[in-house]
Amino acid sequence: MPLPTVGNLPLDLTSFVGRRRELADARALLARSRLLTLTGVGGVGKTRLALQLAGSVRRAFPDGVWWVDLTRLSGPRLLARAVAEAVEIREHSRRDPLVVLCEHFADRRALLVLDNCETMSHECGSVADALLKQAPELRVLATSRERLNISAEVLMVVPPLSLSAEPGGSGQEHSEGLELFVRRARSVQADFRTDNHNCAVVEDICRRLDGLPLAIELAAARVRALSPEQILARLDDPYRLLSSGPAGSEPRHRTLRALIDWSFQLCTEPEQLLWMRSSVFAGNFDLEAAESVCRGEGIPPGSVVDLVAGLIDKSILHREQHGSVSRYRQIETIRQFGRERLADSGEEQFVRLRHRQHYQRIATRTWSAQFGPHQVDWFARLRLDHADLRVALENCASDPGAASDGLRMAADLLYHWISSFYLNEGRGWLDDFLTLAPAPSTDRADALWVNGWLALIQSDLSAAESMLAEARALATRLGAAKALAYTALFSGMAASFRQDSETALQLYREALDGHRTADNPHGIASTLIRSAMAYSHLGDSERAIALAEECLAVCDAAGDVWHKAYALTALGIEVWRQGDTRRAEVLERESLGLNHELDDRLGIVLNLEILALIAETDGRGEHAARLFGVLRSLSRSLGVSLRAYTHLADHYDECVRRLRNALGERDYQALLDEGASLTLEDALHLAAEEDLRPDVRSAADDAPRLTRREREVAELVAQGMSNKEIAAKLMIASRTAESHIEHILVKLGFTTRTQIATWVADHSRPVAE
Repeated sequence: MPLPTVGNLPLDLTSFVGRRRELADARALLARSRLLTLTGVGGVGKTRLALQLAGSVRRAFPDGVWWVDLTRLSGPRLLARAVAEAVEIREHSRRDPLVVLCEHFADRRALLVLDNCETMSHECGSVADALLKQAPELRVLATSRERLNISAEVLMVVPPLSLSAEPGGSGQEHSEGLELFVRRARSVQADFRTDNHNCAVVEDICRRLDGLPLAIELAAARVRALSPEQILARLDDPYRLLSSGPAGSEPRHRTLRALIDWSFQLCTEPEQLLWMRSSVFAGNFDLEAAESVCRGEGIPPGSVVDLVAGLIDKSILHREQHGSVSRYRQIETIRQFGRERLADSGEEQFVRLRHRQHYQRIATRTWSAQFGPHQVDWFARLRLDHADLRVALENCASDPGAASDGLRMAADLLYHWISSFYLNEGRGWLDDFLTLAPAPSTDRADALWVNGWLALIQSDLSAAESMLAEARALATRLGAAKALAYTALFSGMAASFRQDSETALQLYREALDGHRTADNPHGIASTLIRSAMAYSHLGDSERAIALAEECLAVCDAAGDVWHKAYALTALGIEVWRQGDTRRAEVLERESLGLNHELDDRLGIVLNLEILALIAETDGRGEHAARLFGVLRSLSRSLGVSLRAYTHLADHYDECVRRLRNALGERDYQALLDEGASLTLEDALHLAAEEDLRPDVRSAADDAPRLTRREREVAELVAQGMSNKEIAAKLMIASRTAESHIEHILVKLGFTTRTQIATWVADHSRPVAE
């Protein structure tokens, strides 16, 4: 059986060395305690041990193992929100994130890993304490240089790696330090070999470095240019000079500090500059960001890629692969050293300004990317950049002269706030900057309608209407046509929430006229979606369908995905209301595939609700009840009322009443619980299944049975089609096609596409009579 996929454990791209005893001890402590904190000096390997431990116990936590990297936070203010983001809670309300977290984990058996708590140990302790009191099945694993200091906490001090017993002895079979050095050395020089002599030298190096994994890795990275003997010689005098360190500091801290300083001194001057300047990044960063922020005196733009490669070779930067793009990061100990050097250099203010300006440009580009063919990739990129977008916004907020820049930036990131985990955070930034930058401007008008839309999604209707009224007055005064059109659109949406469809339609017509005059396809598409919903609510099917189909044409012309998904949702609702359940189901599943590709949880929940209504109408009550169970689970972590977002509340209530009567209360509740227990991927697979009634099953299928859609996909695999070709053929998202193939492999017990093709051939032959 494959391991559960619930959770977000990061991939460990390097091999894990030793630690068998520590891993066993930690596993035993975690089994009998609610909070285990791994402590120890910087560079001793707390994070690596926690990652290995979390991976080894994830079978015991069916509701997931969730990793929270706290190094990306600049302070404790956003701690609970950062945990909620890591746990993939799309909280769209204004509730306290800690309350939301407690509710989320209340009945879940999960492991929460808080990595690098030392900069906010008191706050981490408070969050952990609150969660453990409200969630009896939750366990917390923390890494910190100091204890969290709550009653449930059990401490485990992570020791350095084991070394040989005697100086000068090889100890090759027993030394974890030696093994780590050799493995990392071979990663930079594949032909690195050990013998009786240099094993002893390497052991001396590891001993000189106190067995600290980070220090050993930094030293091992030098074998490309130096022999072990040369490395050992260079550790000798500098260590004795530097290891005295600040009074009162731990010897191992002084050792690590000296090793990092030595690594810094061995870098070329341009490499040192890149190390210092790249320390301003809070998260991982790409080459474009490195060139934009780090270039300048001492670093010509064309040299950045070579300098990045050099720092990777020296284990100062670590490369991560995200799709087809390489990104880079520094571990916290290295970053802290670089930041200290940057502050001493006198360049810090200039580099931070460069950093802020770069991410302002990223935000500006978001506006043009939010409607078009690059949405999926761009939204994914923004999620990777989020830690640094947050730092840029914080810098704008702390600089009185940059508040207006922050206002524009927060408004430009509209779709980042909506399509990810950050809606509540986006609302907070806009609230802050609207206060910090009160001067009348088109940027303020835009920020007001953007924040008004976020408030509508959160069902905060009075706040939304207040901001939209101010936006309308300001845009009218300034002659800001774009802001006026958007304000009309979202004022119409507010009227729809109040069930005033006539006023809503009047405002939508005003918005559509404004967007058509400006030839703004984004505004046109957004308005057509809401107009179609309003006409559907009034029972005007012809106009509702015409508007939804016009929106699809606008989206297809631009290569848009996000708005197309919502247009398909609106069209599916009206087609279902007309009684064409088969076509409605096809439309909603296509929309679901797009929303899954975008990772838009609100869109997914809307699709699932409508698919449940369609299934009940079509006589598939058990399927509908399971989908309602999935909705119960997903909606709880969204914090948004779907009743305000669509006009389906009465249909929903009536559907539930019929299901309770048809299935019986006991079976209905059991099916709800079954749906609620599904992972998101399993829930999407459930929703994407074709009608499973006997009349549409293939007689050739035997156990394990594939759904009709899976059978269709399997046949296309047998024809040699790629995932992309299958997606195009079936008019589904590539990610959905990939998901179908994964489920086919699991159901049939196969590992390759060739096995699927053979199975299709076997099951396509006539059965002998």
